[in-house]
Amino acid sequence: MYRVFEALDELVQTVEQAYGVPMTSNCMVPRNDMLALLDDLRNALPIEIDDAQDVLDKQEHILRGAEDRAREMVTDAEAQASGIVGQAQDQSDAMLADAQQRATGLVAKAEDDADHIVGSARREADETVGRAQSEADRLIADGNESYRRSVDEGMAEQERLVSESEVVRRANEEAHRIVDSAHADSNRLRSECDDFVDSKLGEFEETLTGVLRTVGRDRQALRRGAGAAGAGPAGAPVAGDYPLRRRPE
Repeated sequence: MYRVFEALDELVQTVEQAYGVPMTSNCMVPRNDMLALLDDLRNALPIEIDDAQDVLDKQEHILRGAEDRAREMVTDAEAQASGIVGQAQDQSDAMLADAQQRATGLVAKAEDDADHIVGSARREADETVGRAQSEADRLIADGNESYRRSVDEGMAEQERLVSESEVVRRANEEAHRIVDSAHADSNRLRSECDDFVDSKLGEFEETLTGVLRTVGRDRQALRRGAGAAGAGPAGAPVAGDYPLRRRPE
């Protein structure tokens, strides 16, 4: 950043020392030196300005990517939860079917053996169905918990990505502030340069006016001196004072 101010000082010094064009507000500056100073100024600008511009250029892409990632995560979470719930439901249906088959077999066997065997089989069948129902409820509860956990993770990721967009907004504001400050400094330097050149031309105009006045006075003095010399010394006869001679007949 120090090189930026140093290059600006060199530009100001070059403009201040440049030869002015008479009767105009322009000045003559060395083109190669000015281009070299401008290249130094461009190279010395902080890289954060380019980074801020890249962030500004990619802002829409970043936000769109964040929204797409959030939607994908929520969709994946819903798909996984649906798969887990479906799998739990299938397992519970299979266990219920198996329990019903076992209960039916036990009941049939119990009916063949005796009434007390039937009662025992029914109790076992009821216990089996109860365990199967409890296991099914547990699997469904686990599936619902996994679904909620996946959705919560997706929402947390979406909030994190939204917070990243806040960083992009702040970088955008900082970039605009730096660009506006650079424009203001440039306008101020241009105005100061114009005022300086105008004052120098005013001084030059006053000097030329004085010189012209001096030349005018000197010319008038020369004219007055030439008239005195033509009159001759005091008391000397002029052409009309000599008597005319008669020409011989």
